[in-house]
Amino acid sequence: MEQPLTSRQTWMITLVGAVIVYLLWNVDWLSFIAYPFRLFVTYVHEAGHSLMAIATGGEVLKFTVSPNGSGLAITAGGSRALILPAGYVGAAFFGAVLFYLINRYPRLVRGIGGLLGIFWVIFTVLFARPDAGNAPTAVIVGLLSGGLLIWLAWKASLTINLLVLSVLSMMTGLNAVLDVVQLIHFADMQIMGGMVRNDAAAFSQEVAGGVLPASFWAIIWAAMALMMCGASVYYSLIKPWLDNAQSKADDFTGINRTKADEIDFSQF
Repeated sequence: MEQPLTSRQTWMITLVGAVIVYLLWNVDWLSFIAYPFRLFVTYVHEAGHSLMAIATGGEVLKFTVSPNGSGLAITAGGSRALILPAGYVGAAFFGAVLFYLINRYPRLVRGIGGLLGIFWVIFTVLFARPDAGNAPTAVIVGLLSGGLLIWLAWKASLTINLLVLSVLSMMTGLNAVLDVVQLIHFADMQIMGGMVRNDAAAFSQEVAGGVLPASFWAIIWAAMALMMCGASVYYSLIKPWLDNAQSKADDFTGINRTKADEIDFSQF
């Protein structure tokens, strides 16, 4: 039976995952490896819209992902005030929650990955469709990523499962943050000829009545995404490490105090 991962091993695997994410972002000749992750982030973005539509009483007609990394979710009903932010904020939430779970409960990474893979496959079959150019990108991304997670949960070690899920969570969460930060600069420019081009612009027009600019809402979403990712890192890695260090310090102090109490001063 495979031994559970120690806290030190979890830290090291997460660090390796962070290095991989950094390289994928910054080394040009690795862009072909980063490309599937980019498509996956778009998939999660559109899935966020879709899931929020269902959660607020609406329905999902379909969602698509295009080869250029863009996506579209077509929903009916539900709360637009919650559906529209659920793309960017939902992707950050997904990355943050996944990062927290796998780092706080590394012994459960196989189960987490397997359940996520099963959900991805079912969700893809139900709602993913080819885009306007008839490219089945969303279907391919959903089925391949879901199938890979299921296979890894079944066959691969805890270390490999944790590494893959770490990279996936960091790429998704951080890409979501960067996307919404970039949106701040272009949100107000993308209402052209009366046609809304992005989620923030749609929120400004449909929900807020155009009272505040789209960039204002993009800033709010960016702050939410950053807080979620920061909280995930703190509560999954930093706080447990601080608590452990404090516990060791308290134990050391208690031992020294006990030794001092045991000294027989009558001999002096």
